[in-house]
Amino acid sequence: MKTIAIAFCFLCATAAFGQNAPVISNNPQPTEVPDHPWHASQHSMATDSNLRGSADYSYEHGDRPLWEFGPVKEERPLGDIARDYRKIHLAERKAAVVMNK
Repeated sequence: MKTIAIAFCFLCATAAFGQNAPVISNNPQPTEVPDHPWHASQHSMATDSNLRGSADYSYEHGDRPLWEFGPVKEERPLGDIARDYRKIHLAERKAAVVMNK
């Protein structure tokens, strides 16, 4: 509890010093938006650069066979899963004693 009280006093003391510190001047300064004259003007484009770092250029065209994509997963219908859960739930043991308060 003492630790919390000391931390609270320290917080209040720093807040009081922060309100009285003459660091920031009280004179208002208008906000100036930077001007970018070349932003919307028309100019030439930059030269091409290869992202891979080599001068090789590869291009492929065609279709991949379906067997390259792996087996298609057959999913069970949700109704079958629900029926299995219901069978498991009915097969579980029930409570022997029921308490009413």
